[in-house]
Amino acid sequence: VQLVESGGGLVQAGGSLRLSCAASGIMFSINLMGWYRQAAGNQREMVATISSGGRPNYADSVKGRFTISRDNAKNTVYLQMDKLKPDDTAVYYCYAGGSYIYWGQGTQVTVSS
Repeated sequence: VQLVESGGGLVQAGGSLRLSCAASGIMFSINLMGWYRQAAGNQREMVATISSGGRPNYADSVKGRFTISRDNAKNTVYLQMDKLKPDDTAVYYCYAGGSYIYWGQGTQVTVSS
């Protein structure tokens, strides 16, 4: 399984970005997809995940601001990020899990104050 992310960039506080992650390969073993992030000097943390049935799960820090969605026909997961804060600055990694765990290469999100 290969994961290719897109959509990161620089945005001012209060702005929005939309991340996309396209998966390819043997997908039948994948049931959970989502996004993690890692800020400089911090550990990687879960941002949001979504099951194959569409059930989302969010970190408390992003609830009400971020929305995860999934298009199973396109093997793509999205993260709509609204009301961004400087604390959201990090490298965002796409995640796919099931029998094995897969990671994307990461995309930088920078929120300026």
